[in-house]
Amino acid sequence: MTAKRIYHSVKLERDRCVGCTTCLKKCPMECIRVRNGKARILYELCIDCGVCIQNCPHHAKVAQTDPINSIYRFKHRIALPAPTLYAQFRNLTSVDTVLNALLGLGFSDVFEVARAADIVSATVREMLKTQKVRPLISSACPAVVTLIRLRFPELLPHVADVLSPKELAGRMAKEEYSKAHGVPIEEIGAFFITPCPAKMASIHSDRGSYVDGVIAIQDIYGLLSAQMKQPISEEIKRKRHATWQGVNWANYGGEGAALDNNNVLSVDGIHNVIYVLEEIENGRLNDLDFFEGSSCVGGCVGGPLVFENAFVAKNSLRKLTEHMKEDEKTHPLPPVEPRDDIHLRAPLEPLPGIKLSDNIAEAIAKMERIEALTKTFKGLDCGSCGSPTCRALAEDIVQGRANELDCVFKLKEKVEQLARQMVDLTNL
Repeated sequence: MTAKRIYHSVKLERDRCVGCTTCLKKCPMECIRVRNGKARILYELCIDCGVCIQNCPHHAKVAQTDPINSIYRFKHRIALPAPTLYAQFRNLTSVDTVLNALLGLGFSDVFEVARAADIVSATVREMLKTQKVRPLISSACPAVVTLIRLRFPELLPHVADVLSPKELAGRMAKEEYSKAHGVPIEEIGAFFITPCPAKMASIHSDRGSYVDGVIAIQDIYGLLSAQMKQPISEEIKRKRHATWQGVNWANYGGEGAALDNNNVLSVDGIHNVIYVLEEIENGRLNDLDFFEGSSCVGGCVGGPLVFENAFVAKNSLRKLTEHMKEDEKTHPLPPVEPRDDIHLRAPLEPLPGIKLSDNIAEAIAKMERIEALTKTFKGLDCGSCGSPTCRALAEDIVQGRANELDCVFKLKEKVEQLARQMVDLTNL
């Protein structure tokens, strides 16, 4: 039985929605409808990419994440900072400053997600030497993984069987803290600091998670910025363990660059990712070794839940990694070894999406009606009907979510027909 994903971070604030259709036109999954002047999200198709959050002019789309005080649900609390967090601070020269400031906010310890990214990179480099499937597809972006499960299930064998840096960091953080302090893992909470809603949705997915909570970067930025101005206490001082390449994962192309492989394709923006996945599905990229897909434009630095402008953040990250590179020349870090025990928690299975019917004959009949209805529309995909495309409107009609007169052209034809009939009646 195929598991169903039941949690979504992206939510609609109906009171703020004015039915402007901006989100409807921007959604890459065509999962938004506008009916009776309000948007509606078809969650069966949503991948929590956050494109609607970034494009809604009325802030009617929001992401549900955990408040920072939720960390006190656990006796021991570990912060898992995404590499993107470092890019929020201009002229930052040391990751250590951020790590120590997080301790000052009430976390018991900090585990760098960039360190886990280094391990994933080393592991995937070895996988590319032994696995024959091509191209291997990154499992790092949860929005892209959900997209594949929904729309490209034939590509699931291509997805790298390795934990994402977020999940690996959550597992390692708990294991190391438990061993160092002699406390049960059940008393330890791991909290990822996220640039996007897809990470929040992923910890509540059907596949489980090593992470216990997700805090938005934009929610923690103010507190963290103030804490970074405080003097660092020697007894809580932390030093980074991640390399500059692990931190560079925050940028689009950073994951691929860390593989030391020229036959890698890195693509950002979920619309562009969909196009490339179609090419892979059609067998046009079988000569490619690895595909890195980032849902957000620019990579994680362009996420919907960041504080800093994506272009500024990208430049800040560039300067930080250049500084880290120079530092590693004189203070080299221990070599990062691949691991063979960081497989996905469970096999990736297709997600059902929206079913026309459980009955095959009825589903075929509905599909035929959808095809026939689509041909009766003008094919302008104007969105005035409240569906993103003419075909989507046909699907909505067949599924009972709309009617033909929602199409303004059909309505015009009907009004003109009624007007002619009225004229005919008056001439009798």
